[in-house]
Amino acid sequence: MSAPSFWDDPASAQAHIARKNAVEAVLAPFDALAREIEDARALHDLLADEGVADDAPECAELADALARAEESSERFELQSLLSGRFDAANAYLTLHAGAGGTEACDWVAMLQRMYERYCQSRGWTCEILDAMPGDEAGMKSVTLYVAGPFAYGYLKAERGVHRLVRISPFDAAKRRHTTFAALDVVAELDDDVEVEVKESDLKIDTYRSSGAGGQHVNKTDSAIRITHIPTGIVVACQAERSQHANRNRAMKMLKAKIYELEQDKKRAALDRFYGEKGSIGWGNQIRSYVLQPYTMAKDHRTGCESGNVQAVLDGALDPFVAAYLKKAKTGEIASPGAVAEEP
Repeated sequence: MSAPSFWDDPASAQAHIARKNAVEAVLAPFDALAREIEDARALHDLLADEGVADDAPECAELADALARAEESSERFELQSLLSGRFDAANAYLTLHAGAGGTEACDWVAMLQRMYERYCQSRGWTCEILDAMPGDEAGMKSVTLYVAGPFAYGYLKAERGVHRLVRISPFDAAKRRHTTFAALDVVAELDDDVEVEVKESDLKIDTYRSSGAGGQHVNKTDSAIRITHIPTGIVVACQAERSQHANRNRAMKMLKAKIYELEQDKKRAALDRFYGEKGSIGWGNQIRSYVLQPYTMAKDHRTGCESGNVQAVLDGALDPFVAAYLKKAKTGEIASPGAVAEEP
């Protein structure tokens, strides 16, 4: 990177930077953990040499140092489970409303907020690529682009149908409603992963972007929707100001989805990725969020649960993600990352 000619080829330079960031994402927490352990050991030896009593304030400081080191160790252990080919990659998240009408659209908006908060807590950037508002409230669908170290590795644990049980704010009779939304998660592919897409297989539509508007964004047909006719996969992007830029980002997303669909076909017996979700309704949920008559968030794949549903909806997903990754590593449940292991 210090070579004078490093930026002569911007695409190659960006690829090198991405690889450097991926390596640093492993080395940095390891080095931090090693320093915390060494600091705790040095403090322990100092207290032992001075014969400090167990109830002294200095011992409380040692206990805090050990607790921090243990927490760092648990985080590093969890990251070590992310060994799939694309686990270090960025990710595309697409939320779709299922059974429940307006209630389901509102549920999609709640999930969008939850994942944006989760990404923020991990220091990842989260960008809306496309959004379709509901007729009365919420979102019918929304696509997010998440950039950060191991974004796909962690977020793949969230793929599936999410179920909400609550007293609906849209029901004048204040009855309890059950509604569903589905989340698709696919990895952003490296440039060296080739996916053949024929131009004749594409149906490309342009439309005006939705949103706050401005001098350009809502005045031209800059948004792009691409339908891959053989597979029926539809992607859209309206985040950029130009139609050309939106088309490029939509094509990257389309290739990522086609790639994972093809990997799925090679291992159809496990029915992962696009088959794993099933219909967006009863019997297919991976997690339930119950707000009435009691409060509980429970993952049906791992048994992990939390009584603080509001914290979960505010992005506290680490326990659920950790439980999933640990069970997936031991083979107790199917891991979406497994379909992308082949070179």
